[in-house]
Amino acid sequence: MSRDGSATRERLLNAGLQLAQAGALSALRVDEVVNAAGVAKGTFYVHFSTREDFLVALHGRFHDRLAESIDRAVAGHPFGMQRLLRGSLAYLDGCAEQHGIKAMLLGARAEPIIQQAVSAQNARFAGLAADEYKAAGWPAPQHAAGLWVGMVAEAAIAEAEAGRKLAPLRQALRRFLALID
Repeated sequence: MSRDGSATRERLLNAGLQLAQAGALSALRVDEVVNAAGVAKGTFYVHFSTREDFLVALHGRFHDRLAESIDRAVAGHPFGMQRLLRGSLAYLDGCAEQHGIKAMLLGARAEPIIQQAVSAQNARFAGLAADEYKAAGWPAPQHAAGLWVGMVAEAAIAEAEAGRKLAPLRQALRRFLALID
């Protein structure tokens, strides 16, 4: 794809995120996206076969950015609970910084195609977290990691609904890992 095509795809995704900020993903319409991006409707379908493909791309972009933040936060730190907390807080901070986060997090519950993508991302993050639990000597690290990922995801939703970081919630996460300040 040309630079121009890539730039147009980015414009469409940026428009989708801005629109998602104002409402639910389930209400997001192709016509609104192309109008906000300033492109023809046919251009949308050059980049995305369906509305669902667009939603999956939005979600993927969202999680790719989060993964980059997490990678930066944990780089150079030894495996274990402190590293798991660093990565989890980077996830929460990344969620707080990204536009359209509430729609992304809550939209996952309303859009079946996004729910599938969320399940895949949760499994990916649980696999990474399991390495942290294993390094800390936890029994059943994969199960512990799955529970942790669910807890952190719920924390992200709570912060998105509040529209701000919730210090008591983050403190509770530290306590769950026995990493009390």
